[in-house]
Amino acid sequence: MPADQPTSLPNTATETSLPRVVTLEGCSNLRDLGGYRAADGRRVRFGRVFRSASLAGLTQADQTTFAATGIRTICDLRGEREAARAPSCLPATGRIEVVRLPIEPRVGASLRDLLKREEATGEDVHDLLRTAYTAYATDHLPRYRAMFGLLLQEERLPLLFHCSAGKDRTGFGAALLLTALGVPRETVIADYLATNRIWKREHALPPNTPADVRDTLLTAHQPLIESALDLAVASHGSLEALLERGLGLDAARLDRLRAALLE
Repeated sequence: MPADQPTSLPNTATETSLPRVVTLEGCSNLRDLGGYRAADGRRVRFGRVFRSASLAGLTQADQTTFAATGIRTICDLRGEREAARAPSCLPATGRIEVVRLPIEPRVGASLRDLLKREEATGEDVHDLLRTAYTAYATDHLPRYRAMFGLLLQEERLPLLFHCSAGKDRTGFGAALLLTALGVPRETVIADYLATNRIWKREHALPPNTPADVRDTLLTAHQPLIESALDLAVASHGSLEALLERGLGLDAARLDRLRAALLE
């Protein structure tokens, strides 16, 4: 797949030029979710929904670039302590509302315990991540439902959602959204895995972290997102039931969402 393209791509961008990355100095995983083709032939509109990692490292130049996206609403999926430790560095001009939808991280504390005992392996970390993804698809689904509620409000668009790495909590949110828009599973997974080549892994880990632990923790894993999506659907009985009962998208609201985000 070709290298990620800058935000100046024309709207005729093909699937192979996606995702469209917003190039910044202090955040390497901010991208537009536009351009993907849905099953009905329409494409996700550019400039309507963005996903990213933490916005705490934005430089002054970044803030100018960020302001140019026109983003009005930011859904911060980070836990309370995460957000307090690394507050977003947003442009002072313009009207941007930050909506806190905290999903507390489950990996950090358990990983610290493992590292203290010097027993952590990549397999251990994968198990921790699997537990976290299970929670995204079950316990934390109301957070994503709230995000969809915001996406249905035209005055809140363009909207960006993010966590710390823009990989797991954000990745699951993007997968839910693209699925709701009718984007095929193969494309949904490709967007999720794009983090592995876009994100520069601006994530501080203890210097004694074993290599396999580091690699596992900082990688987007296809089996995790596949199983989480399957679990969310299975828990509700069908994709249609997940959308309606789990995410608040009955037929009318789903039509509104697709009308707003597809062209």
